[in-house]
Amino acid sequence: MQNNCNKIHKWANKLKTFNFPFDDTDIPLNGLYILFEKGESAHGGNRIVRVGTHTGQNQLRSRLKQHFLAENKDRSIFRKNIGRAILNKKHDSFLEKWEWDLTPKISKDKYSALIDFNKQKAVEREVSKYIQENFSFVVLPIDDKNERLSLESKIISIVSLCNECKPSKNWLGLNSPKEKIRDGGLWLVNELYKQPLSSEDFAKLKKLATKK
Repeated sequence: MQNNCNKIHKWANKLKTFNFPFDDTDIPLNGLYILFEKGESAHGGNRIVRVGTHTGQNQLRSRLKQHFLAENKDRSIFRKNIGRAILNKKHDSFLEKWEWDLTPKISKDKYSALIDFNKQKAVEREVSKYIQENFSFVVLPIDDKNERLSLESKIISIVSLCNECKPSKNWLGLNSPKEKIRDGGLWLVNELYKQPLSSEDFAKLKKLATKK
């Protein structure tokens, strides 16, 4: 298992890397993204800290913009998790309100009067700054939705199960209130410790990712 995790890391580290700001015309319409974070290393290179995809067709660019640009934590669980860790590290009581999802109208009506939106905007800006300054990513073009979701889950699982993929002592995620993030060493709580990427899956992934 660790051998396959080593392979996926070494392969991903050789792919074209995107940093913020990025030209989204260089990013495929459909695919997976793999995130690396400054200060995090494994298998002799950058450590995979998050794997993600999208469900709607032709939405990969939009999904990445939701993470890096759109200051709305209710549209990006990645942003929400970064904010959770930042606030928890500071012992900031605004964490309770950061958890509230204001997307449904019923929730917006219920909670809006209780939220200091200037404070929320300030946290959103801090989240954007952290993400834009600390994360890079590679993309794997994969058109089929089921293939994307399956391979996403298996890559997440193999990294979470690998004994060599441990976070550094300064990793922000260690401040997360989410136990699965702290223990898994990934900015994820789903698809951990499931069926890992096999050698056959890795071969399929490389073949899919080279298709135009």
